[in-house]
Amino acid sequence: MIAHDAAFETIGDPDSPVGLVFTCEHATNALPEWTAEPADLPLLFDHWGFDIGAAALTRRLVAETGGVGVLSRFSRLVCDPNRAPDDPTFVVERIGRRVLSWNRGVDDRERRRRRERYYAPYHAEIDRILETRLAAGRPTRLCSIHSFTPRLEGALRPMEIGVLYDAHEALAARTERALREAGFHTAANEPYSGYAGLIHAARRHGRRHGIVYLELEVRQDLLETPEAAARIAHRMAPALADFASAPGA
Repeated sequence: MIAHDAAFETIGDPDSPVGLVFTCEHATNALPEWTAEPADLPLLFDHWGFDIGAAALTRRLVAETGGVGVLSRFSRLVCDPNRAPDDPTFVVERIGRRVLSWNRGVDDRERRRRRERYYAPYHAEIDRILETRLAAGRPTRLCSIHSFTPRLEGALRPMEIGVLYDAHEALAARTERALREAGFHTAANEPYSGYAGLIHAARRHGRRHGIVYLELEVRQDLLETPEAAARIAHRMAPALADFASAPGA
């Protein structure tokens, strides 16, 4: 099944007996209503504009596990679905000294419009899937998929997969251990911490629906091609199947 509107794309079977719901908040660098100025393009096509490889990984994880996935269809530089709308970084006006052409002069009214046009429908689709599954008594656990740069400000990030959480510590630790046993160099709450509020989408829906949730960050150099993403998904899939079925809350 594939469903979409301007804000989201849903792939896989929402009624699947597999208890995995994947989300990908930074799936694309698309600007649905704007044309970037040439000077903006390096930022738009870098990690600022989207999570490189995350969409391909999410699609393959859905295929490998038989779960369901919801992917954004707008750049995080339109508005960021992994930030609360009152967060100052929900709409980023500038990166360094560069003022983004489509965000030049964005005011509160435009922030509200983007929230209603993009952020709200994306999250409403996740709510719809979760509510339908839970009402039918289907097992349901939430996993948000992101990617991160191998270096930040010159510092090497050695971990290949970070398991981010702010609750469900035992299941997060179990998932990290399973990924490590699959041969990945893993880290808990790295390169970002769930406790710092940086897993907004997973936490928002997990808490609202009372389900187990976490976010996975995969290093971008592992996902440089669709074929590479497919190989990583194949290696990750058993650990996520275990996450879906392991006892605990």
